[in-house]
Amino acid sequence: MLSALTSRRHFSDLSEQEILALAIFSEEDDARIYRTLAERLRADYPESAKIFDGMAEEEDGHRQALIELHRTRFGEVIPLLRREHVAGFYARSPVWLTANLSLKRMREEAGEMERQAGAFYTKAARRTQDAATRKLLGDLAHAEAVHEARAQHLTAQVEESDAGQDEERRAHRQFILTWVQPGLAGLMDGSVSTLAPIFATAFATQDTQTTLLVGLAASVGAGISMGFTEATHDDGVISGRGSPLKRGIASGVMTTLGGLGHALPYLISDFWTATVIAMIIVFVELWAIAWIQNRFMETPFLRATFQVVLGGALVFAAGVLIGAG
Repeated sequence: MLSALTSRRHFSDLSEQEILALAIFSEEDDARIYRTLAERLRADYPESAKIFDGMAEEEDGHRQALIELHRTRFGEVIPLLRREHVAGFYARSPVWLTANLSLKRMREEAGEMERQAGAFYTKAARRTQDAATRKLLGDLAHAEAVHEARAQHLTAQVEESDAGQDEERRAHRQFILTWVQPGLAGLMDGSVSTLAPIFATAFATQDTQTTLLVGLAASVGAGISMGFTEATHDDGVISGRGSPLKRGIASGVMTTLGGLGHALPYLISDFWTATVIAMIIVFVELWAIAWIQNRFMETPFLRATFQVVLGGALVFAAGVLIGAG
């Protein structure tokens, strides 16, 4: 890794031919990114896919103009010089490789790509003394700025159209089905189902270390169980709930966190101090669940509060009674 870093060129040391080569390969990479995003969106979000198709075509046009200039000035052989070969040069974030990017995030990434490209062309234009090269690089800097503004305008048009609003609704629904719903189920299970064993152990032994170990075992065990159950019982193809791996991760992690919330206070050696803090955390957890149900699942707040708080209170009471008895 160190050898790779030390072998990278500095932008200030590049020749005009190398600057053109860097611009050519950068435009080629950006066009490929836009086409990847377009293909990912085409089936479910065709209007947004058209935006990225158009941006890819723009990048192809820039690349062709740069190649023609290179052919005129330096001949047919273009040096291989990419972003990763230049120290301190802007790099494309690998976030575009992530399959679960939201529509909004994809559009934001595209805008940032255009801004970075425009800054590069402005800087590159200052480095060249050739009038034709300087003009082209300046024109490309302007084109990238216009491209960014046009992409934002097209995005706004799509978002305001019926098709765009439908896309946003479907994207939001997919987010709910893939992440929120499994995560909420896990949080409810972890927060509520672990109440009885943790507080039963606490009041039966009044030993914080034992209670902590039981709480950790219950939380981690419930997280693993919920994660595997969510990931294996539905592949998401027919239900449209999305990747089973993502759902399993959301459910498993939130189940574990839900249990750990009122288990970790027993790191405190004083029994009553730890128990009071754990009770406060349980209260916060139950209200958080009710809020999430109201915010994302559109459950009326009073109904969500009644269901969650009542259920949690019953499980908590059962644990205390069993432990104290």
